[in-house]
Parts: sequence; structure tokens; C-alpha cells
Amino acid sequence: MSRRLDRSLKRRPPFREPKYRILVVCEGKRTEPQYFRDLKNHLRNPRVHVETMGPAGVPRTVVEVAIHMRNEAGDEATREHDDNIRWDEVWAVFDVDDHPGLETARQLAKANGIELAVSNPCFELWALLHFTEHRSHIERKSLRKTLQKHLPGYDKALDFPKMNAGYGDAVGRAMDLDAEALRHESPGRNPTTGVYRLTEAIRTK
Repeated sequence: MSRRLDRSLKRRPPFREPKYRILVVCEGKRTEPQYFRDLKNHLRNPRVHVETMGPAGVPRTVVEVAIHMRNEAGDEATREHDDNIRWDEVWAVFDVDDHPGLETARQLAKANGIELAVSNPCFELWALLHFTEHRSHIERKSLRKTLQKHLPGYDKALDFPKMNAGYGDAVGRAMDLDAEALRHESPGRNPTTGVYRLTEAIRTK
């Protein structure tokens, strides 16, 4: 693991404080929700509760579902006089691919305080960064073939245990891609992924 990034998926000691609640609404039905469930179970951080929801469809719908669930929890918290019901962070997770209305989804999220974890071209980029750097433009089909070299037999379910050791490197590589995109005044370009911001929130809260 890179010395520059002293991150690992080590389990945290238990806390007795109220849980920090994170809601994750995913575009996909299987890959993303299962990854976040595996991550949560591995970390065993009792202070963090992560609820994954998927599939939610196209990016705008993902954001709309996130807003609805956040507001619904807020209304229940008010009725029950229990702020622990509220979500502390709400994230929408989706791919760029060829989806229409991406900018509309981004603006809707920003206006409603929804965090975004967007991958360009797709979520598999985040998985690949656990094993190797990738800095050139790549399409979904090619990305999946490249990922299968590191995760033989990969179809939709990621082999989480095989990814653990490369987590810190994945975060560093994703940050580098973001920084490079900003230097070129092209944030969110292919290849970039914001998933590391969400995983770090789950890991460190």
C-alpha cells in the first residue's frame, strides 16, 4: 500500500454514541448495493448505519428517490420526536455511461443537499483501481474485460475479499484522477469516480 495513503479497511473499536446514519441510493440492482453492504459488514463500525437501496433507475430518478427517502425519514423523526431517525448523509450513486439528463440530476442533488458518487464511465472503474492505475479514456465493455483479469469470473458481483488489500491505493488513484481532471478543467471526465468520497465517509465516521 502506498505510504502516501495510510488508509486501510481495519475495523474500528466499538462506540456507544448514537449511530451516524448514511443512506446510499444506487442506480444498479446488484453490483453497487452488494459492494456497500460488504463494505459495511467488513468495517463493523457500530457507530455507522448504512442503508442501501437499488435499483433506482436513471440518474435523475436516483436523486429523486434519495430526496424522497431523506424527507420521509425527516417527517418520521418529527412525528416521533426522535432525531436519530434522520439521515445524516444521503448519497446518490450512479454511472455516467450514455444517460440523458446528467446535469439535471447533478443540479437537483445540489439544490437538495444530496451527495453524489458518480463514476465515469461506470462503477467498475472504482473496482479496477483497487488493482491498478488507469488514466486513459475507457468504455464500459473494455473496462469490464480489464477488471476480469483481476477478478476472474466477474459478472455483476464483486469479490469483495480480493479487493480489501488495495483499498488505500484505490482511494489514492481515484483522488489523482479527480485532481488530473480538475487540472484539465474537465471535472467528472472519463475516467473518474467519486465513490471514494462515500467509502471514506463510511470508514471514518
